[in-house]
Amino acid sequence: MPNIAALWVDRGRLSAQVPRAVVISSHFSQVTDRFVPDSRHAWARLVLAVLIASIGAVGMWSVMVVMPVVQAEFAATRGAISLAATMIFFGFGLGGVITGRITDRFGIVRAMAVSIVFLAASYVLAGLSTALWQFIAVSFLMGLGTSATFAPLMAEASHWFERYRGLAVTIVASGNYIAGAIWPPLINWGTQAFGWRSTHFAIAAICAVSMTVLLLVLRQVMGRSAAHDHANAPPPRVDLNLSTNTLTVLLSIASISCCVAMSMPQVHIVSYCGDLGYGVARGAEMLSLMMAFGIVSRIGSGFIADRFGGMVTLMIGSVAQAVALFFYLFFTSLPSLYLISAMFGLFQGGIVPSYAIIVRETMPAGEAATRVGIVIFASVLGMSFGGWVSGVIFDLTGSYAAAFANGFAWNLLNIAIVLMLLLRGRQRLAMA
Repeated sequence: MPNIAALWVDRGRLSAQVPRAVVISSHFSQVTDRFVPDSRHAWARLVLAVLIASIGAVGMWSVMVVMPVVQAEFAATRGAISLAATMIFFGFGLGGVITGRITDRFGIVRAMAVSIVFLAASYVLAGLSTALWQFIAVSFLMGLGTSATFAPLMAEASHWFERYRGLAVTIVASGNYIAGAIWPPLINWGTQAFGWRSTHFAIAAICAVSMTVLLLVLRQVMGRSAAHDHANAPPPRVDLNLSTNTLTVLLSIASISCCVAMSMPQVHIVSYCGDLGYGVARGAEMLSLMMAFGIVSRIGSGFIADRFGGMVTLMIGSVAQAVALFFYLFFTSLPSLYLISAMFGLFQGGIVPSYAIIVRETMPAGEAATRVGIVIFASVLGMSFGGWVSGVIFDLTGSYAAAFANGFAWNLLNIAIVLMLLLRGRQRLAMA
């Protein structure tokens, strides 16, 4: 006869072990299903993010191409039409904060869906505009629609990588420049062949369809896996002995000043070539060339930042950008403008992502996203102001020479701030 007591004990042991085994199995399943940073899965997400950014960032460049045509149709001044670029940049910066907040709460997919709606609608409304003020107002919506393709995507990509985080962020940021290399020649061709209004309708359709398809694929690839938790991210590596608010203000001023300088060639190179008699098509080609070399610069800056740090990378880019602006003051032949535009793109492409890297190097991870958003918004304000004031200076002087000189002066202010921070960091390191 079996031992009833022994069977009861064995049953108790088994009942105690089964839940534990289930828990272990469940935990193992959760671990294996969890998203792994730097994996093939992460790179697949990155490719999709770059494709989306390359299409959606059309809103940053289309106005520059059609500015001469729209200015002539509405009989506007150069300063007035430049307000369209200003409104795009302002909408881009403000939209980055809004869509960034949506990303934090609901995810990048929903933020991008909102962005697609605004982008497509803005191009339809732009094609229907019958007055300059309507075109300028719609340009703000273009900026809002484009915003999710930059700062929120960079923040999202930073959660997908650890070892290659800097490179991943700069690759996503390059989508903006890929758009700048591809879209201007296409928009110029469409404008010449079918008119700027029909071209805007076509852009709306292309963006709505292609970006929606890519977003659905990204949603499928991401699945239910959560983004990597950076709550336990490493602490800042650089101590400048400055409060985060003080450092944010200094970086914002530096960002504004460098982007005022940066905006002069980017916003006005097409109009500048038209004024010199080379035609707007040549200017669109230079803008495309500028952005193409900017892609190389932007990705290369990620490698440099991983090796030498964000502040060194920013200093290199700022000084090199000043050199290119200086050349614009003295050389106006067609070959020289092509060469300088290529140099400008190669020199300045890594500047803006460097600010995000600096913030992460000097500030706690828990507030890095907010601080990056503030500094990027400041850079957009600089682009907005710089694009507008360059047009005003042209109206006052009848030449872009003074506008290039104005950009060069702002660039010097940026160099002074970055140099101060760089020396302060080295001084603190020496004291340590």
